[in-house]
Amino acid sequence: MFGKQQNHHHHTSSRPRSKTLISILFLFSISLLVILYSFSSSARPSVSYPYQSDRPETSFVTSLEQFLIHKASKLSSPVRDDTARGESDDDVRKLDEMVFERESRRLNEDPGYPVGFPIKVYVYEMPKKFTFDLLWLFHNTYKETSNATSNGSPVHRLIEQHSIDYWLWADLISPESERRLKSVVRVHQQQDADFFYVPFFTTISFFLLEKQQCKALYREALKWVTDQPAWKRSEGRDHIFPIHHPWSFKSVRKFVKNAIWLLPDMDSTGNWYKPGQVSLEKDLILPYVPNVDRCDAKCLSESAPMRTTLLFFRGRLKRNAGGKIRAKLGSELSGVKDVIISEGTAGEGGKLAAQAGMRRSLFCLCPAGDTPSSARLFDAIVSGCIPVIVSDELELPFEGILDYKKVAVLVSSSDAIQPGWLVNHLRSLIPSHVKKFQNNLAQYSRHFLYSSPAQPLGPEDLTWRMIAGKLVNIKLHTRRSRRVVKGSRSICRCDCWRPNSTATISLSPPLLS
Repeated sequence: MFGKQQNHHHHTSSRPRSKTLISILFLFSISLLVILYSFSSSARPSVSYPYQSDRPETSFVTSLEQFLIHKASKLSSPVRDDTARGESDDDVRKLDEMVFERESRRLNEDPGYPVGFPIKVYVYEMPKKFTFDLLWLFHNTYKETSNATSNGSPVHRLIEQHSIDYWLWADLISPESERRLKSVVRVHQQQDADFFYVPFFTTISFFLLEKQQCKALYREALKWVTDQPAWKRSEGRDHIFPIHHPWSFKSVRKFVKNAIWLLPDMDSTGNWYKPGQVSLEKDLILPYVPNVDRCDAKCLSESAPMRTTLLFFRGRLKRNAGGKIRAKLGSELSGVKDVIISEGTAGEGGKLAAQAGMRRSLFCLCPAGDTPSSARLFDAIVSGCIPVIVSDELELPFEGILDYKKVAVLVSSSDAIQPGWLVNHLRSLIPSHVKKFQNNLAQYSRHFLYSSPAQPLGPEDLTWRMIAGKLVNIKLHTRRSRRVVKGSRSICRCDCWRPNSTATISLSPPLLS
């Protein structure tokens, strides 16, 4: 009896010790795992994302909603911007002296000056009626899809396609901790800036305001900007205006012709821009915002067996100016085997139809529109459909960085309308050549996807890289304009020189005396 009790006591007393030992081992194991995890985490490069998802947002409507509702109220500069508010012209001289001191210091301290990154951009703090109020106006009305232009295009889609002003501005004013780009930084003092960004939403105001109200707002924006000391110092040469829709800001463009314009193309036909207003030397071509989803390398591989259409086009066949080529191409290609040519608009149904058609096609026809460019080119690129560009006057975005011959077939208008020529040319391309085009498209498509946050090598990044190349020439013309004594001499242009002539010129008596 005693033995049984003793044995029972032995077991009951050993159980707590066993539990304690197990607990100690468990805690030790957890601690060891935490230590190993911490060590491995510190050994890996850390990437922090401020939002729940690390996937960049490429939808304009979604990004704008997040910006207005979640971010706009929290945006505040750590340093007060020195945007001028009614200062005198003497501030121009003071600013010029401060810029001179800064650049002299950089010249002596930085062996790489004046070339290098990042470029420094000053963002004007314009009144809300030029910025936030216009964004809210779009946000509150874009669901009214019945709002259309005279040719039936949905206004909200046109604004989205030309929304480069939103993507650039939203990135520039985001906190540095949330930005990904290394090519540009925002500065808060005008004397520190290489460039000045004017955040005025010219496309939204053009489409959503009454005509006279829009023109009045344009005049107000013009006066506000041209009153700034930095504008007066450079006569606007280092100022950046997003004028991406060819109809926008039209009534006051002549007053900002020295500034850098962000454009969809140059339109050498003269229908949209006056002679001398735009040039590749001062302005920049930016891509339209695509209207379809991106087909990446995986999508391209999966869709390859389904790309049975040789050539695809969906859009308006009746256009003005250089776009008249569309009707001729439509007539030439209609009914040809493996070719689909159809009418369509940019609405939601049109988007789905265009996206489906592009993903089933090897080549996508990209003729000129009312201007030499067309949003269809960038829809084709992100869809993995090889663009066939038929636009003799087209200027392409970022062509100083990107080689379009690697991703597109470029043909002249005169060749394209010859009976049978275009289809025979496309069929003559060997499969390996077509495959190379497609592989390059998978790589190039990221250069045309605007996003929030803006991504390295995306269109926002390439914009600043291209603008950086203009800096030295802008400084040259700015300094020249400030040192030339006004009215001291007339600068002779080409048309004032006498032509070469072997004829005898008789000198009048007054010239001989």
